[in-house]
Amino acid sequence: MTPADQRPCVLFVCVHNAGRSQMAAAFLTHLAGDRVQVRSAGSAPADSVNPAVVAAMTEADIDIAAEVPKVLTVEAVQASDVVITMGCGDTCPVFPGKRYLDWELPDPAGQGVEAVRPIRDEIEKRVRGLIDEIAPLG
Repeated sequence: MTPADQRPCVLFVCVHNAGRSQMAAAFLTHLAGDRVQVRSAGSAPADSVNPAVVAAMTEADIDIAAEVPKVLTVEAVQASDVVITMGCGDTCPVFPGKRYLDWELPDPAGQGVEAVRPIRDEIEKRVRGLIDEIAPLG
């Protein structure tokens, strides 16, 4: 087990923190366990997580129904090793020494679960690749 202070910290950011970033954070937490610290936030957080996103994640046996969108803070970015943006544009603060990735993914806002599934599956694929890179097993 990696000591808490040596684990990589990943921050997922999208505008509303109600869809893509919530799915990515849930997959990373689910798949990497305590090998990675995970945060998610939004530049303009919604009131709640998108119900179609909750349903799609439930199909993947991951329950995010209790998650609440969080506002993006400078402190969250500063505390992270990797910042993955998903359509937040110029509203994400940039700090030297951080690794930034931009995952271009469709926004699930206003979509039904059928439209969310392929987004969910692409996020899972990218998260698995990220784990192999920053927190591989043994």
